[in-house]
Amino acid sequence: MKNPYLVVIDVQEKLFPVVHDRETFLRNLEILIQGFKLFELPILLTEQVPEKLGPTIEPIRSLLDGVEPIPKTSFSCASDPAFMSRSGTFDGSDGVVLAGIETHVCVYQTERDLIRRGQHVEVVTNAVSSRDPNNHRIALDRIRNNGGFLTTVEMLLFNIQEHASGDTFKELVQLVK
Repeated sequence: MKNPYLVVIDVQEKLFPVVHDRETFLRNLEILIQGFKLFELPILLTEQVPEKLGPTIEPIRSLLDGVEPIPKTSFSCASDPAFMSRSGTFDGSDGVVLAGIETHVCVYQTERDLIRRGQHVEVVTNAVSSRDPNNHRIALDRIRNNGGFLTTVEMLLFNIQEHASGDTFKELVQLVK
């Protein structure tokens, strides 16, 4: 993938505090978002029933200033008409990158449904999380078995970069340090 779009799924006030290893997850997600901004790639943001689970947490909202969250009730983003409408505007995208919470619910179901629609989907294993580490691990196994690809923040960003040269490369190295 050279021109993917990123979907940041449900990193909300009532979900984030209860996910496993949340500080590492948050740091990786911040790097991932900054990398997509560095490459000027599109980013979508979703919120699961925000009136109950709250808005996206502040560190992520401030990074995504200007990105309007897509509220949803379906676990799968791909079951939401507003999500599908907005994601359909990314002409030239060659894949979808998923990050967020929870791995075994919204991330898994979104990956499954996008794969069924014939899309190339990569899930960033160190930028997704669940409350229970076992649910997280099982979901990653299912995602791989569905035909989704597993990646990491650095693996994905350096794959997009391709060459160890130029200003973008220098900025990327500083970002992942």
